[in-house]
Amino acid sequence: MTNQEETPAQSVDPSNIRIEDYDYPLPDERIATHPLAQRDSCKLLVSYPDGRFGDYRFSDIVSLLPANSLLVANDTRVINARLRFRKSTGALIEVFVLEPVEPVDYACSFASTSGCSWTCFVGNSKRWKSGELSLPVEIEGVGQVILTARKVDGVVDGDSSARIIEFGWDNSEVSFSQIIAAAGEIPIPPYLNRNSEESDTRDYQTVFSRIEGSVAAPTAGLHFTPELLSRLADKGIERRTLTLHVGAGTFKPVKSDTIADHDMHSEFISVSRGLIAELAKRKCPVTAVGTTSVRTLESLYHLGCMAASGMNIDRVEQWYPYSPSHPDLSVEEAFEALLRHLEATGADYLTASTRIIIVPGYKYRVVDNIITNFHQPRSTLLLLVSAFIGERWKELYRHAIDCDYRFLSYGDACLLLGVGSK
Repeated sequence: MTNQEETPAQSVDPSNIRIEDYDYPLPDERIATHPLAQRDSCKLLVSYPDGRFGDYRFSDIVSLLPANSLLVANDTRVINARLRFRKSTGALIEVFVLEPVEPVDYACSFASTSGCSWTCFVGNSKRWKSGELSLPVEIEGVGQVILTARKVDGVVDGDSSARIIEFGWDNSEVSFSQIIAAAGEIPIPPYLNRNSEESDTRDYQTVFSRIEGSVAAPTAGLHFTPELLSRLADKGIERRTLTLHVGAGTFKPVKSDTIADHDMHSEFISVSRGLIAELAKRKCPVTAVGTTSVRTLESLYHLGCMAASGMNIDRVEQWYPYSPSHPDLSVEEAFEALLRHLEATGADYLTASTRIIIVPGYKYRVVDNIITNFHQPRSTLLLLVSAFIGERWKELYRHAIDCDYRFLSYGDACLLLGVGSK
């Protein structure tokens, strides 16, 4: 029952969208380097569908959301993805784990006790020509374990900084999840311009984080507290979760002049059969917590269209939503196709990857309201916001700058209400 204004996606040529039109001045002092002590005490800027803005505290969101709405959040958990090895020569080699290769399933890779391989970014790679790196790791209740890393020949997807790394360790009673939890560092965003701190291990996780796999937090969810979730439940606002593991590509800048030349990153998603069935028959508005939930929910619709068309549904390609051959199904029809697929395969979860890019002209199918933070200039996330509220994003961001809002991952939030909200 999406309440976005009807705008056919097929009428928009993404090649005409210039990233310079989505720039704005962001002073360094507006970038929040640490969160507020009380998560839900941050500012909340509300964008109403009639063009008005309202200034609130995030804790006010209980009264701002429709009483019968469904809140959908991303339950991914950020891993300690940054590993630092030191060679015998003294050279420091940083290995940043991104996504599993073998076993390819996240849960299986984390549970592995016999080694695994991951796609990784390698810092100072010129100093690591060959050979094996080793790192002593202290595991609580176990003792010292030696972690080793070996490069597999070749680069990944033409990226000279990405490599497949094979990890091994000398204790078969220890899992890879235990290894990186003890040896790694939480990978805070590069634009914070500081090193990770002990407080980030707590601050950079949502209270509903559960499934390990992300290298960046779904930051809109950072504003929620257990008490706030309880108040929302008391109002009758139900909460559901899905999973999108945020990749390092979320920080990838748009370097091309037109967005058509930008190569969107791929991210793993997992959604339960129960949630898909609920969304297929829903009568209430859906509020997505963060752009990762938006991308997942909207990707579900397109995966359903692919399933109904007899296509493989392992990945939503970047421009598939804008294809002239894309079937114009209702949400119920698309989601029913997904349910038939799950029934045929006997799966309780739909797993896939998505490269979806949401730009102005995109027709929102599932999401009615969006809770999000303030995004970087010239970013695909800013394009997603513009696709929802149009050119009013400029006024919204100008208001936020003028009224001392804090920006980016540890900053303040905004609530974008769709045209059916009051």
